[in-house]
Amino acid sequence: MIYDATYKYYEVILVDPNHKVIRRDPKINWIVSTKHKHRECRGLTSIGKKNRGLGKGHRFNKTKGAGRRSNWRRRNTLSLRRYR
Repeated sequence: MIYDATYKYYEVILVDPNHKVIRRDPKINWIVSTKHKHRECRGLTSIGKKNRGLGKGHRFNKTKGAGRRSNWRRRNTLSLRRYR
C-alpha cells in the first residue's frame, strides 16, 4: 500500500478460480472452495465485519450473533409462546 496526504493506493491481485492451474495448485486452491464464494455479499470481508460491528474483546459484546441492529432487536422484542 502506498499513500500520500490525499489518497491511498492498494494493490489488488485478481485470480481466476476456474483456471485449471489455480485449481491444481495446493497452495492457492483454497480460493476455489465453496466457503469463499460471495464473501462480500455475506459481510465476511474485513470491512464488512467492521461495518457490522464485529470484533474481539469486551467492547464488542453488543454484537454477539450477527450485528448491532439484529442484536438490539433480539434483546428488545417480547417473544411469547403460542399456547400459554
